[in-house]
Amino acid sequence: MMIKIQPYTPFYTQPIIDLILTIQQQEFGLPITLNAQPDLLKIAEFYQAKKGNFWIAVESDRVIGTIALIDIDNHQGVLRKMFVHPHYRGKALGVGQTLLETLLNWAIEHSIYEIYLGTVEVFKAAHRFYEKNGFVQIPPEELPSTFALMPGDTRFYRHRGEILENC
Repeated sequence: MMIKIQPYTPFYTQPIIDLILTIQQQEFGLPITLNAQPDLLKIAEFYQAKKGNFWIAVESDRVIGTIALIDIDNHQGVLRKMFVHPHYRGKALGVGQTLLETLLNWAIEHSIYEIYLGTVEVFKAAHRFYEKNGFVQIPPEELPSTFALMPGDTRFYRHRGEILENC
């Protein structure tokens, strides 16, 4: 089994949409539709702008995971669209960990030293994963003004990169 992490290309648009909607709707029962996520139809323009990017985990041309970073200026970014197919989760394969490390390394290389994210209460395993990886839960009042609140997000995290921690 060969899993590759690579930047988004338009070839993978529909498999990305299918993966994300399946996890949101079928696995977690969230009433989120594609219409509520127009960014998924314009990934390059929305995520691969400025210092942002969108990565996919692929096995045999099958999209098994996604993660994105939005550059919100001021050396800050927002982690979005982190999803891993249920059969590829966990430490054994490390797909989620590799996706997150790819994003964090990119952020440091591109001078993004604070990363924020919003999530929903039902994603309990994701909360543990983020916390294990250095994300700290913060109240919404501590979010930067450039952070776009997503409907449904009730839990927020911040990760500070190496350079800010040493200041």
